Amino acid sequence: MKRLEKRKGKAVVVFSGGQDSTTCLFWALERYEEVEAVTFRYGQRHALELQCAASIAAELGIRHHMLDMSLLGQLAPSSLTREDLAVADAPEAGGLPNTFVPGRNLMFLSFAAVLAKGVGADTLVTGVCETDFSGYPDCRNIFIQSLNVTLNLAMEENFVIETPLMWLDKEQVWELSDQLGAFEFVREKTLTCYNGVPADGCGECPACKLRRNGLERYLTRRAAAAAGVGAQAGAANAAGMRDEARTDAGGELR
Repeated sequence: MKRLEKRKGKAVVVFSGGQDSTTCLFWALERYEEVEAVTFRYGQRHALELQCAASIAAELGIRHHMLDMSLLGQLAPSSLTREDLAVADAPEAGGLPNTFVPGRNLMFLSFAAVLAKGVGADTLVTGVCETDFSGYPDCRNIFIQSLNVTLNLAMEENFVIETPLMWLDKEQVWELSDQLGAFEFVREKTLTCYNGVPADGCGECPACKLRRNGLERYLTRRAAAAAGVGAQAGAANAAGMRDEARTDAGGELR
């Protein structure tokens, strides 16, 4: 990826330590002079998620804020906040997945905006996406646009909510991380799994299946592209060798 001239100013990345938010963190680091990350403790089942986020932020030298939002976990009945609820493979007909945490992105972005105001940032970055997603209503572009207006009206600010993954499927998210030079980092050091297994995860939960399917599609496409480039280079070399042979045999190239 061609390096961009960094924009002046500061961005705050809503950061969970998963594939999407880590890709967004690298995306922001390419674009902004200053980047901070904020992670929310909302009663999620796996404390490892918080440890993973803190570890990544420390390794990248990012100022990292950890905010207590445990009230959300008390209010929101979700398999991500209740150990007595198993993660369902698919939602019931006409319903949302039981991994949906009502109000999560609304609360996260609202509190991230309050934090941003305090640290002098005018940009919020979040990894929400409505292309390859689980149907969560608070991942839709229309919600983000609406909340952006609401936050600016409520706080008399000019925040911009950036959503670099909004129109990317998981295969394209892997491609973006590769373009950012972060492919192996994202693959090995993030935690996306609903069962709390880092890196490639458990392989069985919906989040792992989505991540793995996108990864396999991208690796297949990348390998095919590399093979195509190799074939073209080989053909060019062969043509060059034929030209040299004809020149040696006849004294000139005819």
